[in-house]
Amino acid sequence: MATELLPDYSPGVAAVEHDGLHFWQFMIAGSVAGMVEHMAMFPVDTIKTQMQALGSCPIKSATVSQAVQSILKSDGARGLYRGIGAMALGAGPAHAAYFSVYEVCKRRFSRGNPDSHAAHAASGVCATVASDAVLTPMDMVKQRLQLGSSPYKGVVDCVSRVVRQDGIGAFYASYRTTVLMNAPFTALHFAAYEAAKRGLTEVSNSPETLREETLVVHATAGAAAGALAAAFTTPLDVVKTQLQCQGVCGCDRFVSGSIGDVFRTIIKKDGYRGLMRGWMPRMLFHAPAAAICWSTYEAAKSFFQDLNNGNNIDNVT
Repeated sequence: MATELLPDYSPGVAAVEHDGLHFWQFMIAGSVAGMVEHMAMFPVDTIKTQMQALGSCPIKSATVSQAVQSILKSDGARGLYRGIGAMALGAGPAHAAYFSVYEVCKRRFSRGNPDSHAAHAASGVCATVASDAVLTPMDMVKQRLQLGSSPYKGVVDCVSRVVRQDGIGAFYASYRTTVLMNAPFTALHFAAYEAAKRGLTEVSNSPETLREETLVVHATAGAAAGALAAAFTTPLDVVKTQLQCQGVCGCDRFVSGSIGDVFRTIIKKDGYRGLMRGWMPRMLFHAPAAAICWSTYEAAKSFFQDLNNGNNIDNVT
């Protein structure tokens, strides 16, 4: 028996969405989108990580230009891509879980109302809980490799040394913080994206554009949603980075590993401005990253929808 298609709850032309896909198609579309997004924006993520993991690490200034200069001086251009292998291993499976869970939950929570912002936000939270469980270990490896003067030779070396020195639990030291950060991030991101996408589509004067959501619509809505969500959640992202990089490259080690402990340490050392370290590269990352991710994801969904429609026609004839 063929895999059951997810139902299409979208009524009317104004609510046209690329639904009616197989579950595995959502997973592939999400996986491709996540890989493209993270590979394209990885250098910006490296800059953000080094700025947030300051402590007594090599970079003492929290400016983007000085961070870039420090990375290029110590490791050259390849320093911007340290840890990309770990992200390549984690981004695909994590985004497959991310988007497939989101699509399934959106259909269940919306109950036929495609304009339900609460359903979009709740679905985003469910999606991030699932995806973070997959991505967090590789994200920790990635961030340790991104540090200036990182002591690790590569992904395998980092994984084996962390297991020996800190145990398996170290890979999930930041999971709670990551979920607490990504839950509001994703809720705001998905709600803002769906609202912006629908608004941009409805103001179009062309029926063709109304039916066929364009690359510009997806990219613009994604960029706006990504930048907005990134700005609001920067403090928790700083905490996450500190937890993942603790004890490495001279960075602070936290006895309790609690979010409150990290917050107090950052405020004591750098004041409240320390909680906003890396906000600029974080926004510079998430705005284009979200634009790339959403436009790639929607394009992949369109491809699968056309494929399914073609298969259906063949089956009928």
